[in-house]
Amino acid sequence: MKKVLLTTTAVVFTAGFASAGDMSMSGAIKLTYGGFGTGLNEGADNAFTSEADLDVAASSSSGSFSVSGTLEMDESGEDAGSVTISTGSFSFTYDENDIGALAVSADTGNNTPADNTAAYAAADADGEDDNYGDYSISYTAGGLSVGYVGDDDSDDSVMTVGYATGALSLSMEIEDLTDTMTGTASNTTTTSATYVTGPYTIGLSADDADGWDASVAMASGDTTVTVAADETETFSVALAYAAGDITASASQEFGGDGADVGEDTTFGVTYTAGAVTFGAAYDSSGADLFGDEADTVVSATYVDGDVTIAGKANTQDEMEVSVSFAF
Repeated sequence: MKKVLLTTTAVVFTAGFASAGDMSMSGAIKLTYGGFGTGLNEGADNAFTSEADLDVAASSSSGSFSVSGTLEMDESGEDAGSVTISTGSFSFTYDENDIGALAVSADTGNNTPADNTAAYAAADADGEDDNYGDYSISYTAGGLSVGYVGDDDSDDSVMTVGYATGALSLSMEIEDLTDTMTGTASNTTTTSATYVTGPYTIGLSADDADGWDASVAMASGDTTVTVAADETETFSVALAYAAGDITASASQEFGGDGADVGEDTTFGVTYTAGAVTFGAAYDSSGADLFGDEADTVVSATYVDGDVTIAGKANTQDEMEVSVSFAF
């Protein structure tokens, strides 16, 4: 009976979209062994897990409106994905708890929202961001862009205004996190400007809480050097290199005031040899974090046609090996 019902539903679903617009399907299958990003630290906690994802996307652009949406199905069930409605220069998107401009950052320890709702009471301690924004509104006209992101379960919101003309880009971000899902109230307006002249990119930003950042980046061939400073009297130098099969980066902070003393050191390198890619990354600020945010992460990936075999490990005694393919 389940097979009959599923088949019947699929026929009706497909027929409906065939007359209304376009439909596409994509998915992935993945088998993983390990405990990467769990924070459990013990090899005995390594286990097999499997993931199966199927996304059905549909869109219609008849008349003056364009509408698109997705249905996401995986091993835990099915869920409606993002829905976007556009007309002219306006666009509205709804995607419950998945708009990235609003996020609970596990890095800061603000893992439990103020209202302690079940949806956020147990944020992962893997150093990754947990989004909670529900909807966004955007408008573009020439070099002007305006965006707004809000959350249904709180009064938190972020509004952005940007303008670009030639080599100059200006932006303003108004952050209103008063309810708040992040655990720390913040009502900050930040204004930024970027100017490109020849090989140089100059960036400036300041907020109404006496914070500021300034940077100058110089590109020369395969190498880019960036020098930056902020209101804590922290200075940094960053180097990025990309040529052929090798990409590399490194940065170092100096100085700093009080609790904001800058001592962070980072470096990373990736090398691709045919179907194999090797990578290593270090970040001194990630000593207490897990998963990809740990201080040292090494990885290797092998691609054979549609199949990808990947492995990675970090200094928190976490590891994982996975085999996956996408369609």
